[in-house]
Amino acid sequence: MIKVSLFRALMVAAGMLAAVIAATPANAVVEININKGNVEPLPIAITDFLQGELGQKISDVVAADLKRSGLFAPINKGAFIEKISNPDATPRFEDWKVINAQALVTGRVTQEGDGRLKAEFRLWDTFSGTQMTGQQFFTQPENWRRVAHIIADAIYERITGEKGYFDTRIVYVAESGPKTARKRQLAIMDQDGFNARALTNSNDIVLTPRFSPNRQEVTYMSFENQQPRVYLLQLETGQREVVGNFPGMTFSPRFSPDGQRVIMSLQQDGNANIYTMDLRSRTTTRLTNTAAIDTAPSYSPDGSQIAFESDRGGRQQIYVMGADGSGQRRISFGDGSYSTPVWSPRGDLIAFTKQSGGKFSIGVMKTDGSGERILTTGFHNEGPTWAPNGRVLMFFRQNAGAGGPQLYSIDLTGYNEQQIQTQGFASDPAWSPLLE
Repeated sequence: MIKVSLFRALMVAAGMLAAVIAATPANAVVEININKGNVEPLPIAITDFLQGELGQKISDVVAADLKRSGLFAPINKGAFIEKISNPDATPRFEDWKVINAQALVTGRVTQEGDGRLKAEFRLWDTFSGTQMTGQQFFTQPENWRRVAHIIADAIYERITGEKGYFDTRIVYVAESGPKTARKRQLAIMDQDGFNARALTNSNDIVLTPRFSPNRQEVTYMSFENQQPRVYLLQLETGQREVVGNFPGMTFSPRFSPDGQRVIMSLQQDGNANIYTMDLRSRTTTRLTNTAAIDTAPSYSPDGSQIAFESDRGGRQQIYVMGADGSGQRRISFGDGSYSTPVWSPRGDLIAFTKQSGGKFSIGVMKTDGSGERILTTGFHNEGPTWAPNGRVLMFFRQNAGAGGPQLYSIDLTGYNEQQIQTQGFASDPAWSPLLE
């Protein structure tokens, strides 16, 4: 893990960002209501940050992040009338209104005497002629992409009123080699596919990586020495440890919201039931006890409930129970089979994989099973994971005749589906919380 010494501060001193607090949500014209379904992307002008090539790279990443969200439409720089030469000066708003730029981003990148990078930006409402926000960041030059993601998050939050998700990472299974001898390694990358690196390097199969809420470790399953085990991996040090030595096969591990427990499925005597393990005491608690396959558990954000899949009714369906195993009840009743339930970070929805009619779909439903909505359908879609703001899902897809799986993202409208570029085949994605 790259350590980032990065702090954020609003610049309100005269001559710096004096107008940072000039506009408030009450008087700002520019806003996006992301709760009303399919949203028309907001035209936004993002100028090259002064000075030099690095400033341009940062502004390009900001534009790419916002465009990928589906909520913003960055305007082609060739249409700009005003050339920003002083980001501290008030822009000529008429020049930006002519090209229908409803919001404007200006900025600057400079090198501090101690070698650190200083990046600053301003977000303007062109129609009201006010500055909406402005911030500055200090970091090491090699972390310039993180700065760009953080700026994009700040713009996203200021205009939509909700947290962004760009300064995050994805842990996934990187697949390579022929289909009959596929190598699967654990890997990590930024949410836009950049800065990818391997976390494991062996021929042992790895599956179902999941982030801890503390962002410093992941849990995953590995078939090391032909023995299926659940591991904890410290991202910063590379140190790993076995969660526990169980007599049967363990799979589908996932952290509790407080990061103090791991919940998983343990197979014994042909059945699979759900257990939790306290990571401090290493004591286990059994939550289900059926002659069926209970697996893929996922906690609600407050830790009070657990969604899981079970074939106790004849085929895979989604069930919900209390965190202590009480009140087990089925919530999926549509045609087909349901699997891989994942509770939204917002607590309002459960994402799932649905198999019906020979196809695989990614969808969401309310936590009582009502309001089911299919977001995308294909030959083989599986393994949804939530962005930390609960507005976007990532999953993996295997197209018919394709050599291997690829990662895709889609938002809750179901309209903004995009492939995430990876160096090779990729599956089993897990989205991190926002980085600190």
